Amino acid sequence: METKEKIEFAGLPLAVYREIAAHLRQVEGVEVGLISQSSLQFDYYQSQIEGLWISWAFNPTSTSRQRVQQILAYYRNLYNM
Repeated sequence: METKEKIEFAGLPLAVYREIAAHLRQVEGVEVGLISQSSLQFDYYQSQIEGLWISWAFNPTSTSRQRVQQILAYYRNLYNM
């Protein structure tokens, strides 16, 4: 059974989203993808990315889930989210 979650960090640039995705991909069993911005209006201050999706192809272990939460908490703290 596949579990999929959407994670959003409002206002982060594309490069940071890519860094977060690369970091999360290091966790065993985790797949990550970027969600493109869906807004039709261009806003210079809005990120090119709407968010990330995180997917587990199997029932994630508590260790994997905990590691993902630690990584996300690190970036939330780093960028004051």
